[in-house]
Order: sequence, then C-alpha cells, then structure tokens
Amino acid sequence: MDASEVEIKESVPASRKLQDTDARAMLKAASRLHVAKGKKVSEFDVSKSVSKDAVAAMLGPTGNLRAPTLRIGKKIIVGFNDELFETLIG
Repeated sequence: MDASEVEIKESVPASRKLQDTDARAMLKAASRLHVAKGKKVSEFDVSKSVSKDAVAAMLGPTGNLRAPTLRIGKKIIVGFNDELFETLIG
C-alpha cells in the first residue's frame, strides 16, 4: 500500500473471523463491490440493495470474509488482482 500512498485506517487480524453479518454491514455503507478470484473479477452495484450473490462472493468456502478486503470510500474490494488494484487504487 505504500507505493500507492494509501493510508490504512483499520487493520483486522486474521484471527478475528468476519462472516456473513459483517459482510452485510460493510455492504450497507458501500455503493460498489469488486470481487477478484484469480483472474476473474466480478462487480456488484450494492447502492440500492445487498444481494445474496454479493455477500456470497465476499465469503470463502469456510464462510469467513476473504482476504484481502479493502474499503476505499464507497467501494469495497475483496480478493487480489493486480489489474483491479492498479485500476481502483492507482
């Protein structure tokens, strides 16, 4: 994050398991969700409502929030993809 001059305001340790209700709470304050799974990137408009598909995309097979998860303004980014990070973070 240093290369992009992004200031980290909150860091949650992996030992704290964030699940479905945490994901829904994050999405209520967001307008866009970007989810990267390898080279596949999915986008969800969550400005009006939070779909089950959006929440499911944020969670891994254990039901915990996937890492990394970033909140930048009203955007949430879940998972890692170089091109997506370069586009959204710079």
